[in-house]
Amino acid sequence: MWLSDLLTRRKNYCGGQPIIKGTKFPVRSVVAYVLQQGMTPEELVTLFPHLTLAQVYDALSYYYDHKAEIDRDLAANTEEYWKAKTTL
Repeated sequence: MWLSDLLTRRKNYCGGQPIIKGTKFPVRSVVAYVLQQGMTPEELVTLFPHLTLAQVYDALSYYYDHKAEIDRDLAANTEEYWKAKTTL
């Protein structure tokens, strides 16, 4: 599977889904903030200063090349979140 120099997968983190290398920030979170919530990449790196614009754009590029995979990851995590929230 294609991953750039800025992205990686960690077997025991985020279910092995792609994350930004050197962070615990999943590609799905970049997609959620930028494409679903309408935040600009510049706003995202201001909110999360440990990220760079290059990392954010690389994550978005990965998403467009692997849209079905990341969309499944987003859906699975959204369902898990709401299930956990309703049992509290």
